[in-house]
Amino acid sequence: MTEAPLASSEPQSFLAGLVESVHRALPSAETSGALTIERERSLGDRLAGRAGTIASLRLEASGEALTLSYTPGPRWNAELARISGGVIISRRSLALGEWLTEFAGRIAAMAADEAQDAAAAGRALNALGIKLAATDILVSDDSVELDLSLLSSRLTGRMPTEAVDLVGRIAALLADTLPRVSGDAEFGSFETETLVRRTATIYLPDTLRAYLSLPTGWAVDHRFRDGTTPAQALVAQLGALEAAVTKLHESALEQDAAGLLNNGRFLAARFATSGLELD
Repeated sequence: MTEAPLASSEPQSFLAGLVESVHRALPSAETSGALTIERERSLGDRLAGRAGTIASLRLEASGEALTLSYTPGPRWNAELARISGGVIISRRSLALGEWLTEFAGRIAAMAADEAQDAAAAGRALNALGIKLAATDILVSDDSVELDLSLLSSRLTGRMPTEAVDLVGRIAALLADTLPRVSGDAEFGSFETETLVRRTATIYLPDTLRAYLSLPTGWAVDHRFRDGTTPAQALVAQLGALEAAVTKLHESALEQDAAGLLNNGRFLAARFATSGLELD
Protein backbone atom coordinates (compact mmCIF):
# COMPACT_ATOMS: atom_id res chain seq x y z
CA MET A 1 0.00 0.00 0.00
CA THR A 2 1.43 3.42 -0.83
CA GLU A 3 1.41 6.52 1.31
CA ALA A 4 -1.23 9.14 0.60
CA PRO A 5 -1.11 12.02 0.73
CA LEU A 6 2.65 11.96 0.22
CA ALA A 7 4.57 12.34 3.48
CA SER A 8 7.36 14.26 1.77
CA SER A 9 5.11 17.33 1.82
CA GLU A 10 5.10 19.87 4.66
CA PRO A 11 4.04 17.97 7.82
CA GLN A 12 1.04 20.14 8.66
CA SER A 13 -0.24 19.90 5.09
CA PHE A 14 0.29 16.14 5.21
CA LEU A 15 -1.72 15.78 8.43
CA ALA A 16 -4.48 18.08 7.17
CA GLY A 17 -4.66 16.16 3.90
CA LEU A 18 -4.87 12.89 5.79
CA VAL A 19 -7.77 14.19 7.89
CA GLU A 20 -9.55 15.43 4.77
CA SER A 21 -9.14 12.07 3.05
CA VAL A 22 -10.52 10.23 6.11
CA HIS A 23 -13.58 12.49 6.01
CA ARG A 24 -14.10 11.40 2.40
CA ALA A 25 -13.48 7.73 3.10
CA LEU A 26 -15.49 7.48 6.32
CA PRO A 27 -17.50 10.64 7.10
CA SER A 28 -18.64 9.25 10.46
CA ALA A 29 -15.11 8.61 11.80
CA GLU A 30 -14.81 11.85 13.75
CA THR A 31 -18.43 12.25 14.82
CA SER A 32 -18.51 8.68 16.13
CA GLY A 33 -15.44 9.32 18.26
CA ALA A 34 -13.31 6.75 16.43
CA LEU A 35 -11.04 9.50 15.06
CA THR A 36 -9.70 12.09 17.49
CA ILE A 37 -7.85 15.16 16.25
CA GLU A 38 -5.83 17.17 18.77
CA ARG A 39 -5.06 20.74 17.75
CA GLU A 40 -2.83 23.48 19.04
CA ARG A 41 -4.31 26.99 18.85
CA SER A 42 -2.17 30.07 19.22
CA LEU A 43 -3.56 33.34 20.46
CA GLY A 44 -3.70 34.49 16.86
CA ASP A 45 -5.70 31.38 15.94
CA ARG A 46 -8.16 32.06 18.73
CA LEU A 47 -8.59 35.72 17.83
CA ALA A 48 -9.07 34.85 14.15
CA GLY A 49 -11.40 31.94 14.89
CA ARG A 50 -9.04 29.47 13.20
CA ALA A 51 -9.01 25.79 14.12
CA GLY A 52 -5.25 25.83 14.71
CA THR A 53 -2.60 23.31 13.71
CA ILE A 54 -3.00 19.56 14.02
CA ALA A 55 -0.88 18.15 16.86
CA SER A 56 -1.88 14.50 16.54
CA LEU A 57 -4.35 12.02 15.07
CA ARG A 58 -5.72 9.01 16.94
CA LEU A 59 -7.88 6.25 15.48
CA GLU A 60 -9.38 3.78 17.93
CA ALA A 61 -11.11 0.61 16.75
CA SER A 62 -11.43 -3.02 17.82
CA GLY A 63 -9.29 -2.67 20.92
CA GLU A 64 -6.44 -0.87 19.18
CA ALA A 65 -5.40 2.77 18.90
CA LEU A 66 -3.23 4.23 16.15
CA THR A 67 -1.64 7.58 16.98
CA LEU A 68 0.40 9.84 14.70
CA SER A 69 2.11 13.12 15.55
CA TYR A 70 5.04 15.16 14.28
CA THR A 71 7.92 16.55 16.32
CA PRO A 72 10.13 19.23 14.79
CA GLY A 73 13.54 17.79 14.29
CA PRO A 74 12.08 16.37 12.03
CA ARG A 75 10.50 13.20 13.38
CA TRP A 76 7.23 11.37 12.87
CA ASN A 77 5.91 9.65 16.00
CA ALA A 78 3.72 6.73 14.94
CA GLU A 79 2.38 4.23 17.46
CA LEU A 80 0.07 1.24 17.68
CA ALA A 81 -1.37 0.51 21.12
CA ARG A 82 -3.58 -2.33 22.30
CA ILE A 83 -6.31 -1.40 24.74
CA SER A 84 -8.39 -3.43 27.19
CA GLY A 85 -11.01 -1.88 29.42
CA GLY A 86 -9.80 1.59 28.50
CA VAL A 87 -6.24 0.75 29.63
CA ILE A 88 -3.24 0.51 27.29
CA ILE A 89 -1.76 -2.96 27.73
CA SER A 90 0.94 -2.73 25.07
CA ARG A 91 2.33 -0.25 22.59
CA ARG A 92 4.90 -0.24 19.84
CA SER A 93 6.40 2.35 17.53
CA LEU A 94 5.94 2.04 13.77
CA ALA A 95 7.62 3.52 10.75
CA LEU A 96 5.38 6.05 9.01
CA GLY A 97 4.70 3.72 6.09
CA GLU A 98 3.74 0.89 8.45
CA TRP A 99 1.45 3.21 10.38
CA LEU A 100 -0.30 4.39 7.22
CA THR A 101 -0.85 0.80 6.10
CA GLU A 102 -2.37 -0.12 9.48
CA PHE A 103 -4.43 3.08 9.51
CA ALA A 104 -5.79 2.54 5.99
CA GLY A 105 -6.68 -1.07 6.74
CA ARG A 106 -8.71 -0.08 9.79
CA ILE A 107 -10.50 2.74 7.95
CA ALA A 108 -11.34 0.24 5.21
CA ALA A 109 -12.65 -2.27 7.76
CA MET A 110 -14.75 0.39 9.50
CA ALA A 111 -16.22 1.52 6.18
CA ALA A 112 -17.09 -2.06 5.28
CA ASP A 113 -18.67 -2.59 8.69
CA GLU A 114 -20.71 0.62 8.48
CA ALA A 115 -21.97 -0.26 4.99
CA GLN A 116 -22.36 -3.96 5.85
CA ASP A 117 -20.52 -4.61 2.61
CA ALA A 118 -16.90 -5.70 2.22
CA ALA A 119 -16.75 -3.89 -1.13
CA ALA A 120 -16.96 -0.58 0.75
CA ALA A 121 -13.37 -1.19 1.83
CA GLY A 122 -12.16 -0.57 -1.70
CA ARG A 123 -14.18 2.62 -2.01
CA ALA A 124 -12.77 3.84 1.31
CA LEU A 125 -9.19 3.18 0.24
CA ASN A 126 -9.78 5.00 -3.04
CA ALA A 127 -11.18 7.95 -1.09
CA LEU A 128 -8.03 7.90 1.05
CA GLY A 129 -6.06 8.21 -2.16
CA ILE A 130 -4.31 4.91 -1.49
CA LYS A 131 -3.72 2.29 -4.12
CA LEU A 132 -5.30 -0.99 -3.14
CA ALA A 133 -3.02 -3.58 -1.59
CA ALA A 134 -1.82 -6.78 -3.25
CA THR A 135 -0.15 -5.31 -6.30
CA ASP A 136 0.39 -8.84 -7.65
CA ILE A 137 -3.38 -9.11 -8.15
CA LEU A 138 -3.28 -7.40 -11.50
CA VAL A 139 -4.80 -8.01 -14.92
CA SER A 140 -3.01 -5.84 -17.45
CA ASP A 141 -4.38 -4.76 -20.81
CA ASP A 142 -1.14 -5.99 -22.37
CA SER A 143 -1.36 -9.52 -20.95
CA VAL A 144 -5.03 -10.15 -20.14
CA GLU A 145 -5.13 -13.88 -20.93
CA LEU A 146 -1.91 -14.68 -19.07
CA ASP A 147 -2.86 -12.62 -16.00
CA LEU A 148 -6.33 -14.16 -15.86
CA SER A 149 -4.82 -17.63 -15.97
CA LEU A 150 -2.55 -16.81 -13.00
CA LEU A 151 -5.14 -15.18 -10.73
CA SER A 152 -6.30 -18.30 -8.90
CA SER A 153 -2.78 -19.46 -8.08
CA ARG A 154 -1.91 -16.02 -6.73
CA LEU A 155 -4.93 -16.12 -4.40
CA THR A 156 -4.49 -19.60 -2.98
CA GLY A 157 -4.07 -19.40 0.79
CA ARG A 158 -5.06 -15.74 0.89
CA MET A 159 -8.80 -16.16 0.39
CA PRO A 160 -11.42 -18.80 1.15
CA THR A 161 -11.16 -21.79 -1.19
CA GLU A 162 -14.68 -21.12 -2.48
CA ALA A 163 -13.64 -17.60 -3.49
CA VAL A 164 -10.53 -18.88 -5.26
CA ASP A 165 -12.65 -21.39 -7.20
CA LEU A 166 -15.07 -18.65 -8.21
CA VAL A 167 -12.21 -16.49 -9.45
CA GLY A 168 -10.94 -19.39 -11.55
CA ARG A 169 -14.33 -19.81 -13.23
CA ILE A 170 -14.78 -16.06 -13.78
CA ALA A 171 -11.29 -15.76 -15.26
CA ALA A 172 -11.93 -18.67 -17.64
CA LEU A 173 -15.22 -17.14 -18.82
CA LEU A 174 -13.61 -13.76 -19.43
CA ALA A 175 -10.66 -15.32 -21.25
CA ASP A 176 -13.08 -17.14 -23.60
CA THR A 177 -15.34 -14.12 -24.04
CA LEU A 178 -12.73 -11.52 -24.91
CA PRO A 179 -11.58 -12.88 -28.31
CA ARG A 180 -15.24 -13.28 -29.32
CA VAL A 181 -15.92 -9.55 -28.87
CA SER A 182 -12.58 -8.10 -29.91
CA GLY A 183 -12.48 -5.56 -32.70
CA ASP A 184 -11.16 -8.05 -35.24
CA ALA A 185 -13.89 -10.62 -34.51
CA GLU A 186 -16.95 -10.80 -36.75
CA PHE A 187 -19.22 -9.83 -33.84
CA GLY A 188 -16.78 -7.54 -32.06
CA SER A 189 -16.84 -3.79 -31.64
CA PHE A 190 -14.87 -1.26 -29.66
CA GLU A 191 -17.72 -0.89 -27.16
CA THR A 192 -18.25 -4.60 -26.50
CA GLU A 193 -14.53 -5.28 -26.22
CA THR A 194 -14.10 -2.35 -23.81
CA LEU A 195 -16.76 -3.56 -21.39
CA VAL A 196 -15.32 -7.09 -21.26
CA ARG A 197 -11.78 -5.75 -20.82
CA ARG A 198 -12.97 -3.41 -18.06
CA THR A 199 -14.51 -6.36 -16.25
CA ALA A 200 -11.27 -8.34 -16.53
CA THR A 201 -8.80 -5.56 -15.76
CA ILE A 202 -10.75 -3.43 -13.25
CA TYR A 203 -13.89 -4.94 -11.72
CA LEU A 204 -12.49 -8.39 -10.92
CA PRO A 205 -9.03 -7.38 -9.60
CA ASP A 206 -10.41 -4.39 -7.67
CA THR A 207 -12.92 -6.66 -5.93
CA LEU A 208 -10.11 -9.00 -4.91
CA ARG A 209 -7.71 -6.26 -3.79
CA ALA A 210 -10.43 -4.60 -1.69
CA TYR A 211 -10.79 -7.81 0.32
CA LEU A 212 -7.04 -8.36 0.60
CA SER A 213 -6.66 -4.81 1.96
CA LEU A 214 -8.71 -5.68 5.04
CA PRO A 215 -6.94 -6.70 8.27
CA THR A 216 -6.64 -10.50 8.01
CA GLY A 217 -8.27 -11.49 11.30
CA TRP A 218 -11.07 -8.97 10.85
CA ALA A 219 -11.86 -10.22 7.33
CA VAL A 220 -12.24 -13.81 8.56
CA ASP A 221 -13.82 -13.40 12.01
CA HIS A 222 -15.80 -10.15 12.02
CA ARG A 223 -19.57 -10.40 11.78
CA PHE A 224 -21.80 -7.93 9.99
CA ARG A 225 -25.24 -7.27 11.44
CA ASP A 226 -26.74 -9.99 9.25
CA GLY A 227 -24.31 -12.53 10.73
CA THR A 228 -22.10 -12.88 7.67
CA THR A 229 -18.34 -12.36 7.67
CA PRO A 230 -16.41 -10.22 5.15
CA ALA A 231 -15.10 -13.50 3.70
CA GLN A 232 -18.65 -14.70 3.13
CA ALA A 233 -19.58 -11.31 1.67
CA LEU A 234 -16.69 -11.67 -0.78
CA VAL A 235 -17.96 -15.08 -1.90
CA ALA A 236 -21.44 -13.62 -2.43
CA GLN A 237 -20.01 -10.71 -4.40
CA LEU A 238 -17.94 -13.01 -6.58
CA GLY A 239 -21.03 -15.16 -7.11
CA ALA A 240 -22.87 -12.11 -8.43
CA LEU A 241 -19.89 -11.30 -10.65
CA GLU A 242 -19.79 -14.87 -11.99
CA ALA A 243 -23.51 -14.71 -12.82
CA ALA A 244 -23.05 -11.43 -14.72
CA VAL A 245 -19.95 -12.65 -16.55
CA THR A 246 -21.78 -15.87 -17.48
CA LYS A 247 -24.46 -13.74 -19.13
CA LEU A 248 -21.75 -11.75 -20.93
CA HIS A 249 -20.30 -15.01 -22.22
CA GLU A 250 -23.72 -16.31 -23.33
CA SER A 251 -24.43 -13.02 -25.12
CA ALA A 252 -21.09 -13.28 -26.91
CA LEU A 253 -21.83 -16.85 -27.99
CA GLU A 254 -25.24 -15.77 -29.26
CA GLN A 255 -23.81 -12.56 -30.78
CA ASP A 256 -26.36 -10.59 -28.75
CA ALA A 257 -24.95 -7.05 -28.61
CA ALA A 258 -27.90 -5.69 -26.60
CA GLY A 259 -27.43 -8.40 -23.98
CA LEU A 260 -23.74 -7.61 -23.73
CA LEU A 261 -24.37 -3.91 -23.23
CA ASN A 262 -27.11 -4.49 -20.65
CA ASN A 263 -24.86 -6.74 -18.61
CA GLY A 264 -22.01 -4.27 -19.00
CA ARG A 265 -24.18 -1.57 -17.44
CA PHE A 266 -25.04 -3.90 -14.55
CA LEU A 267 -21.38 -4.66 -13.95
CA ALA A 268 -20.48 -0.97 -13.96
CA ALA A 269 -23.25 -0.15 -11.48
CA ARG A 270 -22.38 -3.04 -9.16
CA PHE A 271 -18.60 -3.24 -9.27
CA ALA A 272 -17.11 0.04 -10.47
CA THR A 273 -15.43 2.22 -7.82
CA SER A 274 -14.23 5.76 -8.21
CA GLY A 275 -11.44 7.65 -6.57
CA LEU A 276 -7.91 8.89 -6.96
CA GLU A 277 -5.07 6.39 -6.97
CA LEU A 278 -1.60 7.67 -6.22
CA ASP A 279 1.52 5.79 -7.24
